[in-house]
Amino acid sequence: MRLRHITGSEEFVSDSPFVIQNPEALKGHFSEKLFSNENPHATQTILVKNKRPLCLEIGMGKGKFIFEMAKRNPERNFIGIERYDSVLFKAIKRREKEEEAGTVLKNLYYMSMDARFLSEVFSAGEVDTIYLNFSDPWPKKRQANRRLTSPVFLKLYEQVLSGDGHIEFKTDNRDLFDYSLESFQENGWDILAKSFDLHHDETLSEGNIMTEYEEKFSAKGNPICKCIAKKNKTREKAE
Repeated sequence: MRLRHITGSEEFVSDSPFVIQNPEALKGHFSEKLFSNENPHATQTILVKNKRPLCLEIGMGKGKFIFEMAKRNPERNFIGIERYDSVLFKAIKRREKEEEAGTVLKNLYYMSMDARFLSEVFSAGEVDTIYLNFSDPWPKKRQANRRLTSPVFLKLYEQVLSGDGHIEFKTDNRDLFDYSLESFQENGWDILAKSFDLHHDETLSEGNIMTEYEEKFSAKGNPICKCIAKKNKTREKAE
């Protein structure tokens, strides 16, 4: 589907306080330089290191999922990544309305960037969780490397995830899901959990937050697939 360009979206995104403008400068230091807290009892401004786990959503769309995640999980930090400014524009507008209504979040920021540059922005082991929700399936064989669960991207995720870090992946596209399960397993990732019908899975559906696409597809009766995968470091060393 072709995205409609919103005039002025680039300027709006570059001026937003919710968007990290120079993420490379924070590499390895997001907890100190971005998610820090001022000590109200100090005689001078002292930044207290924030040690909360860092979670990313790649391809966040209009931001419903990650906003709700940050709201429900104040003990974790969140960054939403979106490569299209016209889409990020809508996520920021949504957040502005939420703030006007009284919901102010200190644990959520956004980035306008392509996921191919993850390792240039985050250092090794800096990320705890990566969420991939309803990613573009890129159905043609020649487009396989563009899929966010392809070996190309799995190598990037491996570079930035912590030792216990994992990926949570959701889609309504069964072909993409089957491809992803195979891709994970062939590239040394363990499937910790999976479901071919998330909304009827008592275990995985607990606490599930639906994205805009998830609401749309499930309303049509499409089963939602989900898996949780973690890199098997032990198997990697043995090989």
